[in-house]
Amino acid sequence: MNTVDLIKKAKAASVAVALATEDEKNAALLAMADELVRSSDEILEANRLDVESARGRISDIMIDRLLLTKERIDAMAKGVRDAASLPDPAWRTLSSSVRADGLKIEKVSVPLGVVGIIYESRPNVTSDAAALAVKSGNACVLRSGKEAHRSSAAVVAALRRGLEAAGLPADAVVLVEDVSRESATEMMKARGLIDLLIPRGGAGLIRSCIENATVPCIETGTGICHVYVDRDADVDRALKIVENAKTSRPSVCNAEEVLVVHKDIMKEFLPRLEKLLVADRIEKGLVPVEFRCDEDSLQYIKSGRPAGDSDFDTEFLDYILAVKTVSSVAEAIEHVSRHSTGHSDAIVTENSEAAKLFTSLVDSAAVYVNASTRFTDGGEFGLGCEMGISTQKLHARGPMGLEELTSYKYVVTGNGNVR
Repeated sequence: MNTVDLIKKAKAASVAVALATEDEKNAALLAMADELVRSSDEILEANRLDVESARGRISDIMIDRLLLTKERIDAMAKGVRDAASLPDPAWRTLSSSVRADGLKIEKVSVPLGVVGIIYESRPNVTSDAAALAVKSGNACVLRSGKEAHRSSAAVVAALRRGLEAAGLPADAVVLVEDVSRESATEMMKARGLIDLLIPRGGAGLIRSCIENATVPCIETGTGICHVYVDRDADVDRALKIVENAKTSRPSVCNAEEVLVVHKDIMKEFLPRLEKLLVADRIEKGLVPVEFRCDEDSLQYIKSGRPAGDSDFDTEFLDYILAVKTVSSVAEAIEHVSRHSTGHSDAIVTENSEAAKLFTSLVDSAAVYVNASTRFTDGGEFGLGCEMGISTQKLHARGPMGLEELTSYKYVVTGNGNVR
């Protein structure tokens, strides 16, 4: 079926989802989660074909993003169940007032309608997006990258069976069959059919949506995330945070890409960090981190290489870390402000004034004090799962959960009032 016809089917189904009660939506979500688990074998087989096809064409780091396991499918199902346990964001009275003439004005949250999601090689996004859409009373149109299309199709088939079993229309969740650029463009131009478009992927995809979409679009920015180790940092704590932010899963958007270090602490901190991320990882049979250093940090990181012009503006999504040294927290803030994509940035310090200055002046969706940037995630923020991480300031910012998939309208009740 062509893309526009699929979107129209989702549009038609969106009415039933919007009018469904909270209990009906929760029952559908639980059925969707059960079908995911029940369909694990077919999902894993589809994923195996995707991985085989992609191997050699994309990096091992990106293969990990594509790969599904029984445990990851169970985690996807848990995310759907978690969404069911959250409060319903739709049809809530946000505020209410009565004028002197008796006119009652209520501000009520409402579903957006049809949410479109264009994403690349992460099949778990399929279930996250569908769960949040259904719980918030929306239909969703999913457009997966070609590397993950078989996996996403198997996941969507399971989710649709769950919806039908619970009495909601299967077309509340549809997957675009065409993985060419033309289908993405059709979604960007589906004015009157798609109410919100969310791109999840690399800088090229996001830029294309922002520049070409005629439907409302959320900018889910790339993650050039910084950790600044201040002169007053606890070194052991800083080592732990930087290791986690860089190496726990480098292929995701909340991973650290740039380390900023105060010059007063670099002599003590950087050699220990190099040992932790290079020698110790090699000894454990793990991939070592490659350092790309400015002139000062290169003195203390023996395995490092000089940073190039673009290294402080690159989302590596790999075991690569750019290192910048500074002489003050103000200089650190200036560097972060110039190079950050506004996703997640952190300071490690025992100085409360430095922390306050950093959190006040660093203008990112999530700003951390003494914690890893890896926490910028809908599940970690208590949102169940996430539709994406917005780096813009209008409508939604940071991890997008249920509330960000609603708008509001004014319901005005009178008794023959005229103006």
